[in-house]
Amino acid sequence: MKILVINGPNINMLGIREKNIYGNLSYPKLVEMIEEKSKKLKIQVECFQNNIEGEIINKIQSGYGEYDGIIINPAAYTHYSIAILDAIKSVSIPTIEVHLSNIHSREEFRHRSVTASACVGQISGFGPYGYLMALDYFNETGVVDEKICN
Repeated sequence: MKILVINGPNINMLGIREKNIYGNLSYPKLVEMIEEKSKKLKIQVECFQNNIEGEIINKIQSGYGEYDGIIINPAAYTHYSIAILDAIKSVSIPTIEVHLSNIHSREEFRHRSVTASACVGQISGFGPYGYLMALDYFNETGVVDEKICN
């Protein structure tokens, strides 16, 4: 099984920015946690981070036929990127949306995710463990094409 992990804008600043919301864990440490978990599960994983919407779209599209699943934290793009939504839909790769913070307990504009409707599910508010939960889901289910809930 091959999983692509995509992180959007400012995730590279983990451990530096808004520690009261995102904690002290750095982006390299997050990647290390994901890679360690994937090794235990015998899942191949590629981690990618970019601040540019078009590059995220290019990465999603390049995954077509290459990956069995995507874990994505679109970050701020979550709330308005129809382009990322369309990219996820276009590749038909089961995708899980992950957020470090609980987007539903933050500012009103963060409560809405335009990208979640193209995803199998959404994990929000568990910090870096959300990524590990997503890996567990893919490992346990063998990846599915349908949504958990409609």
